[in-house]
Amino acid sequence: MAKEAVEGELNIDPMHQFDIKYFFDIDLGIANIGFTNSALFAFIAVAAIVVFLWSAVSGHSLVPSRMQSVAESIYEFVRNMVRDTAGDEALKYFPYIFTVFIFILACNLIGMIPYSFTVTSHFAVTVFLALSVFISVTVIGFLKHGMHFFSFFWPAQAPAALRPVLCIIEVISYLARPISHSIRLGANMMAGHAVLKVIGAFAGASALLVVPSVLGIVGLTALEVLVAVLQAYVFTILTCVYLNDALNLH
Repeated sequence: MAKEAVEGELNIDPMHQFDIKYFFDIDLGIANIGFTNSALFAFIAVAAIVVFLWSAVSGHSLVPSRMQSVAESIYEFVRNMVRDTAGDEALKYFPYIFTVFIFILACNLIGMIPYSFTVTSHFAVTVFLALSVFISVTVIGFLKHGMHFFSFFWPAQAPAALRPVLCIIEVISYLARPISHSIRLGANMMAGHAVLKVIGAFAGASALLVVPSVLGIVGLTALEVLVAVLQAYVFTILTCVYLNDALNLH
């Protein structure tokens, strides 16, 4: 009986926490529209952002409160990131980039709460975010430079014999951007949560493993919080880099 209990604890599926569950669905024939746990926690993230920012700015003063200081720090951090990476011209796109950053950050941090759902662990979400960035910066590049935007893929400074090869590499690299952009975020969020689940299963498998497992969970949880913030930053800084390429053709 004890052996079966141990095996049951160790057979916990660490990927089960990423299952999409429907609260209700509507079959339209050509499509099935449903409200899932992913959609629920996406709405929770948006609501948390709205409440946080509204609370921070509604009572603003010369001597900022703690919440106002945090909100202003996030605002300045993202604004400086956009300006330093893509220049002053990119500041007109700051509202979009700030929205992307704070949405990903909120989803990542809410996913750290027990029994919650990590929206950004699903590639359907991260691919949509990455494609929105990819399409936006490409359109911006063509609107500003017209057909001259294609010069981005033709390294004029390189030797003539190497330009065709480098052009192919540049095109492939450019088209791969949304793939790497989305997989990096989704894979990092999924991997950390899966490892936490596995270590939690060891804690319930044997009394001898409780203490080291709990210590491991505490350490990994702190690391996961850092990863949650870092991945929001990485996604945003890459967005700024891609925007800089579109604006300046560097």
